[in-house]
Amino acid sequence: MPNLPDVVLWSIPAFVLLTVIEMVSVRIHPDEEDAGYEAKDAATSVGMGLGSLVFDFLWKIPIVALYTAIYELTPLRVPVLWWTVPLMLLGQDFLYYWSHRGHHVIRILWACHVVHHSSRRFNLTTALRQPWTSWTVWPFYVPLIALGVHPAALAFCSSANLVYQFWIHTERIDRMPRWFEFVFNTPSHHRVHHASQGGYLDRNFGGILIVWDRLFGSFVPETERPVYGLTKNIATYNPLRVATHEYAAIARDVRAAASWRERAGRVFGGPGWQPAPTGTEREPVTEPAA
Repeated sequence: MPNLPDVVLWSIPAFVLLTVIEMVSVRIHPDEEDAGYEAKDAATSVGMGLGSLVFDFLWKIPIVALYTAIYELTPLRVPVLWWTVPLMLLGQDFLYYWSHRGHHVIRILWACHVVHHSSRRFNLTTALRQPWTSWTVWPFYVPLIALGVHPAALAFCSSANLVYQFWIHTERIDRMPRWFEFVFNTPSHHRVHHASQGGYLDRNFGGILIVWDRLFGSFVPETERPVYGLTKNIATYNPLRVATHEYAAIARDVRAAASWRERAGRVFGGPGWQPAPTGTEREPVTEPAA
């Protein structure tokens, strides 16, 4: 297996430089409606990002072991060559779309991903607001490993996808050229994804490519200014609470559930899942006149 660069590590200087440029841009040319930067919010996002590096390292130990076992069992092998790497990136981006979509529609997965949506600001530090419980992601990429993609190659593709998405967390870029907007994920598309308005909810899940959303019916263009955050925002800058608040909410709902069916719904249903109402009164039946 050839050595592949750690693209996240190599990109850190660019992350810092672009964030500084965005901060300066906001100060020099403020938008009247631009939320800009807020010190506590930005500090929380950076703290979540640093914490995710630690926790991701811990989660990767069992995940890499499992991926390696699957890789050793499959007879297939995909060599790392100049023409296979783009294909692996394409496959990883396709599975990322479904992973991302799943993390929006299944509550126990949303409990991990909600961290990234918890800021009511949208700037480059928001890209750093990453979850500490990324163990929920690994099953979505098993097909690539089973097809013979080396775990290290998958890690490279996932890192490249993550690095690409850094620059799309900004309000300072309006639109890219039309052809680019049609194929790739852009700030405009991702602003929709982070919005809390009803028409924008659970849309634009793509990582590098937006074509998956166009193909599978989850694409919505940006037509009005987004309102960022959650439908029910959290009032905390405490990184530990940001990382765990939805897990705590699930635990409370499960304890209060009246049946095993409701408990399953609270965990595996959508984030807004509610049990069907019971004991509703029927309208009285009026006898027909004689």
